[in-house]
Amino acid sequence: MTKNFLRREFIGLPVRIIDASDKSLIGMEGTIIDETKNMLIIESQGKVKKVAKDIAQFEINGKMVNGKKIKYRPEDRIRKIK
Repeated sequence: MTKNFLRREFIGLPVRIIDASDKSLIGMEGTIIDETKNMLIIESQGKVKKVAKDIAQFEINGKMVNGKKIKYRPEDRIRKIK
C-alpha cells in the first residue's frame, strides 16, 4: 500500500470491515461519511455506524488499511504518516 493513499481524504470512499475485535462488525460495508481521530463514521444500509479505528482492519477503496495506522485526526495524517 502506498503511503500517499493513507494521507488522502477518506470521506466519500467505500469501506468494508475485514476483521475486528467486535465480530459483529466483520463484513459491514458502506461509505465513509465522516472521520474523527478515533472513529470512522460509516453509512451502511441507510444507518449510520461509528467504528473505532483501533479495533478493526478496513478495506478502503479496495486497499487494506490497519485502523491503528490511521488513528490520527484526518488533518494530522498528512504530517504524521511517513
